[in-house]
Amino acid sequence: MLHLVNASSPASSPASSPKDRFVTVFGRKPVLEALADVELRVDKVILADNARGAAAREILDAASSRSVPVERASAHRVKVLAGNGKQDQGVLADVVAPRMRRLSDALAAGSLSSVLLLDGVTTPANVGMILRTATAAGISGIVVPRRGVASLDPLVVKASAGVAFHAPVLRCYTAGEAASALRSAGFPLFALDGAARTSLFTAELPARAAFVLGGETAGISPEVRSSVTGSLSIPLTGGVESLNVASAAAVLCFELVRRR
Repeated sequence: MLHLVNASSPASSPASSPKDRFVTVFGRKPVLEALADVELRVDKVILADNARGAAAREILDAASSRSVPVERASAHRVKVLAGNGKQDQGVLADVVAPRMRRLSDALAAGSLSSVLLLDGVTTPANVGMILRTATAAGISGIVVPRRGVASLDPLVVKASAGVAFHAPVLRCYTAGEAASALRSAGFPLFALDGAARTSLFTAELPARAAFVLGGETAGISPEVRSSVTGSLSIPLTGGVESLNVASAAAVLCFELVRRR
């Protein structure tokens, strides 16, 4: 059995960000796809002021057909906002994510039960697959920090097969901040660790808990490790030492489903 310890003191939360409300897609094709999907609400499109010709006209027409405002900005500004200087193609769109909110707001509302915390997961494909799996399994919140984890960009959206727009994403600045806030709210934190002696399948787990998924190479950061209540392993055979973080997340999520 894993023994629980008292929560730590609350952590201060930095100012909110537009990334707490939107999934930003960039590049001509992803923006056009977002505008064509009537189930998505696009807040605005930002188009580089040097964008001209048929490609720019296609985006302007698509935005107009959905009554989506288009703002012009310098090409440099578009690159900064997209966070990707090579693939933005001079255009981005902010897509409203209806289930995305700040972690602090979700904790204040008291609506969370099972929570995933991503800590240093930097591969977009892994983040996207985790969002898809956790949403399918009914996880109440997936903490995706703004720093230290892959941005919610077109690569993540593609890997999630579009689920990233609708996933119950919880935003904060760092994983360390999230771990402290969760502990302060009474959530025990369990880390997935291949070296742990306690199996995920036999551990006594409370219904209200947070589970930490560490980075692909570095694992769980020291800032988060200090807040961890206990560690859980997934038993493996055949000489396999570990699972990809997205695969491990899938095993965890559906073990929680089985317990429910």
